[in-house]
Amino acid sequence: MRNYIVSVFSLLLWLHPFVLQAQELGNPFDFPILLSGNFGELRSNHFHSGIDFKTQGVEGKPVHAVQEGYISRIGVSPWGYGNVLYIDHPDGTTTVYGHLQKFAEPVAAYVKDQQYQQETFTIQLYPEPGHFPVQQGEVIALGGNSGSSGGPHLHFEVRDTESEEVLDPLLYYKDRIKDTRPPGIEGIMIYPMEGKGMVNRKPQKQEVKPVTGKNGKLTIPTRIEAWGEIGVGVKAYDYMDNTTNIYGVKEITLQVDGETIFHSDIHAFALHETRYLNSFTDYEEWRNKRSFYMKSFLDPGNRLHFIESLNRGIIRIDEEREYPFTYSLKDAYGNTTELYFTVHGKETRIEQPDITNDLFFYWNSENRFGAKGIRLFIPRGNLYNNLFFHYSVKGDTTALAATHTLHNRPVPFHQAAQLSLRIQKDTLKNKNQYGMVRIQNGRPTWIGGEYRNGWLDTEIRELGTYSICQDTKAPVITPVHQQKWISSRTFTFRISDNLSGVKTYRGEIDGQYVLFELDGKKGLLSYTFDKDRLEKGSHELRLTVRDACGNESVFTYPFSW
Repeated sequence: MRNYIVSVFSLLLWLHPFVLQAQELGNPFDFPILLSGNFGELRSNHFHSGIDFKTQGVEGKPVHAVQEGYISRIGVSPWGYGNVLYIDHPDGTTTVYGHLQKFAEPVAAYVKDQQYQQETFTIQLYPEPGHFPVQQGEVIALGGNSGSSGGPHLHFEVRDTESEEVLDPLLYYKDRIKDTRPPGIEGIMIYPMEGKGMVNRKPQKQEVKPVTGKNGKLTIPTRIEAWGEIGVGVKAYDYMDNTTNIYGVKEITLQVDGETIFHSDIHAFALHETRYLNSFTDYEEWRNKRSFYMKSFLDPGNRLHFIESLNRGIIRIDEEREYPFTYSLKDAYGNTTELYFTVHGKETRIEQPDITNDLFFYWNSENRFGAKGIRLFIPRGNLYNNLFFHYSVKGDTTALAATHTLHNRPVPFHQAAQLSLRIQKDTLKNKNQYGMVRIQNGRPTWIGGEYRNGWLDTEIRELGTYSICQDTKAPVITPVHQQKWISSRTFTFRISDNLSGVKTYRGEIDGQYVLFELDGKKGLLSYTFDKDRLEKGSHELRLTVRDACGNESVFTYPFSW
């Protein structure tokens, strides 16, 4: 009992000030709240760190501050959160408002002045405390679709101001959002531990699909046999009333023989933890099939704080009997789905992996690999589990470099590893035009890198197939609706690049910087005439666009208005 009390007290301290000082927050909109995304949803390489408020399918809805405070940070970017505001509050929390269309005055004027002073569209600003005080309910912006948003909505977060840990904002809004629908389970995956377990007499993972029986309960119709050490994973989504969206599952509990061996409750996490999602989920399933299976067992390098487990969630099947399994999935409202199934212990010879040509990489140490034309260094803390590393190479005397396959399945790094490849045909005078590429389904994705005495060095975020390409082509600048430019008082271009991607752009009128705004999703670049900075008369526009290799395109346009 004493240990239990200490654990609860520690949890309360960890959640401080959220649990101890939480108060109801205001509605950021003038209409009833509906969510298009919830906290902790599984996304590419990260957990969703907030909730997404629907904006009735449109941009331009007024966004209100949910609590009094002051604007502590302002961001503008063609990617990520797009136009974003951070407001610090007296209770020690910070609220975040992302994907905004426009900032309210005088913030909009302040941002524009700073963009002109720094001569950049992308900007991060940190006003002095009290420079922009706000009251609860005050209009701070208009809702939008900026940055990497997939449609109009407001991304909203609650953070601990000091630590920047993020908390589930739904805790503040539960009474204003109806949810009577439980999570749904779409699949179960059984994982034999490599060299230590078998499932249905095979060393590979096995997927089974649940069905709904006549009694309305989920069942697994497939017989599952196992021997040795296994783990289990679940593919599941949550649902809410009055929407057709799917959401992430907040709480997962797995019991075997009536004993809880795994429990996750994603109510808060630190931002530096978010990439552990690639260990929490089956990364190979996501990479190859875009299917998220949540593992109910822990890799030794997984450091997520919202997970508890017994023996890291690994189950030992060592008796020929029935092992009862129970999955319990719960949302923030307590709506629960349970799945009961049986794993039959069946003694089987456990196959050992063929590691004749493999190296053994340890998860808790640094690892190095070298062969002809390649060097790989994985710093400590980047592997989530031990790895029998498999390497193969495909030579091509006509290519810039051989094609190197680092392992036979996708494996993520928590941060990055250093990869160096030798250039076979080092003929380019401009060495910046070389770049590392990752090859998937025969298509290269530019990684880049730094040239060094016939080698190319770069950082990679996962194992895969890599080679070297060159980019000697300049970006393409395409005018959009040029005939309407003067009447609309707006210049619009579409900019694109064949391989390395657009890195920088600069617009000038009569040699002076002008602010072009970039919509990263559409590749659209636009400048609206600024009457305070552009006098009527004859002028010349000059737009310069460079890619990551320094290839440059220039567009000029004389005009009068």
